[in-house]
Amino acid sequence: MSLLAEINQRALQLGVPLSVQLDVTYRCNERCVHCYLDHDDHGELPREEIVAILDQLADAGTLFLTFSGGEVFLRRDFLALVAHARRRLFNVKIKTNAALIREQEARQIRELGVDQVQISVYSHRPEVHDGVTRLPGSLARTLTAIRRLRAHGVKVSIANVLMTRNVADQVEVQQLARDLGVGYTLDPTITPRMDGDRSILGLRIASADLHRILHDESLVGDVQEFCAPPQNVGADIMEGYPCSAGHTFAYISPYGEVFPCVQFPLACGNLRRQRFHEIWRASPALQEVRSIRAKDLVVCSACLHVGTCSRCPGLAYMEGDMRGPSTADCEKSLQRTGIASAGMLRFGELSRPRLVQIQPVTPLSAPQSALSAAR
Repeated sequence: MSLLAEINQRALQLGVPLSVQLDVTYRCNERCVHCYLDHDDHGELPREEIVAILDQLADAGTLFLTFSGGEVFLRRDFLALVAHARRRLFNVKIKTNAALIREQEARQIRELGVDQVQISVYSHRPEVHDGVTRLPGSLARTLTAIRRLRAHGVKVSIANVLMTRNVADQVEVQQLARDLGVGYTLDPTITPRMDGDRSILGLRIASADLHRILHDESLVGDVQEFCAPPQNVGADIMEGYPCSAGHTFAYISPYGEVFPCVQFPLACGNLRRQRFHEIWRASPALQEVRSIRAKDLVVCSACLHVGTCSRCPGLAYMEGDMRGPSTADCEKSLQRTGIASAGMLRFGELSRPRLVQIQPVTPLSAPQSALSAAR
């Protein structure tokens, strides 16, 4: 077993939130057609509250920290937040479109020892990439920033979300990553909007394209699964956990809301009311998520794919039941193996269940902030 696998296993046993994604803003300079976020600012956390949260995460044992958004560089204090995270010895990863990274930012990222910068690129063609982002000139600015970061020795990875608009350019984007000397991952998953709107699901790629990608030998290790199941060594498959959400991973929104995962909009608590360790240890919602084993899954427990499926409980939750099937993952299993899932067999074709909605976040007054709680 590798050292990282041992760390994950130990974190699972001890209930440590080993990895956390913290979105510092939902504001963005792009308006990507597939984005699931509400880009209005409903009262995002100020710098001092985020600093307090970072301290709480460090105390809870978090090691891997991902800063994301929205566009993180729309916050003028963003690199100051990264600096504090590095002082607390987090392994830091940044997700960005990079359009706002100039020479100064590239140099600071290198000096701060950021582990990796993941940058979204949708096509090698400006008309396609800029059509997805709805920001003219965005591809040129993004590629310039990638070259800047590489010149400073920063590790960069291109993230390529595939949809109907850009699926024909996947091979060229993969080659672009090679030419730039950066990593490459692709993600064929389009998720509903956070308010439950599923209209963007029409952007999901066709079954034939998904089949091609999942069987492309050049992409082995490059297809991004959103999260991997925590290792429960020695356990029976039916006693296994669906994924790392709520076990070793957590997601924090710009408003202090804590969720099991970015794709799992089940509110578990707010850091403007409680400290992180209180939510992580005692949240009834997180305890429910952690109670689920493969044997508890409605439909999926009887499926041939139960031990190998990339089933996302968050997507299943948005389709009505966190213990139920996820249509996107049923489709992936079918295209991987040619064998229909139990959900497909039961329903003929998976119906379109209702989607749950996240309630709008109401900004809390300053006395309820995480900073006040820390004092």
